[in-house]
Order: sequence, then structure tokens, then C-alpha cells
Amino acid sequence: MKRYLALVEKEEGSAFGITFPDVPGCFSAADVEEDIMKNAIEALALHLEGGVAPLARSAAEMTADPDIRRAILQGGYLISVPFIENEARQVSANISLDKGMLKAIDAAARERGLTRSAFLVEAARHEIERR
Repeated sequence: MKRYLALVEKEEGSAFGITFPDVPGCFSAADVEEDIMKNAIEALALHLEGGVAPLARSAAEMTADPDIRRAILQGGYLISVPFIENEARQVSANISLDKGMLKAIDAAARERGLTRSAFLVEAARHEIERR
């Protein structure tokens, strides 16, 4: 999975600002720290939708950039954001699960008013965003 480094900065009294130095024009914000990754993933996917994904620099290359280094010294930090493409088309996948786990998934999906597939996608997205 392709990943991009995002710079997260916060000034007192403002939201967390999220920028992608390797993806010009791509930015987001989050009012609370828990939403930074989710908002960054969404911004990146929407910004690159239908286009060519630019090359991503390594952490060493990124921190060698004087502007990035300055931002980090002022309290900013880098996060690694997975690029999850919005392909807008569904595909079938055959997976094997323990029968008990499948029952638990179906019950949890029903409780949330979701299909099994929607529940599994939501769970996978949640797990990817946590990392």
C-alpha cells in the first residue's frame, strides 16, 4: 500500500492542520487529535481521485527539507498516511472465516443496520486508520 507523509501542525486555539508536502494542494484539518488520521486518509483519497499519485519521499528525505525541519522544531510532526484509492467499483472476494466468527460478524452488522460486506469494509478501514 502506498503511503504519504503528512505534516501535522497546531497553533493554540486552532484545529490541527494537516498538509501533504509531496501532494501540493492537499490539506485537511481536525478539531480533535483522534480525527487526524481519518481526515488525512479522506483528504488524500479525494485529492488524488482519478489522477496520478505523485512520488512520495522517505522520512529521511522529508526531514532533510528545511521547511519541514523548521515545522517539526516548532512542534509539528509527521504521520504516515495510507493512500486508499476510491475506485468506485465493487469487486467480489472469496474469504474463509471460522463459522462462529461469521455469525458474530453477521450479528454485529445487523445491529448496525449494515450488510456483511459493509461491516467488513468499515472494520478494515477502522483498523487501517488506527495504524
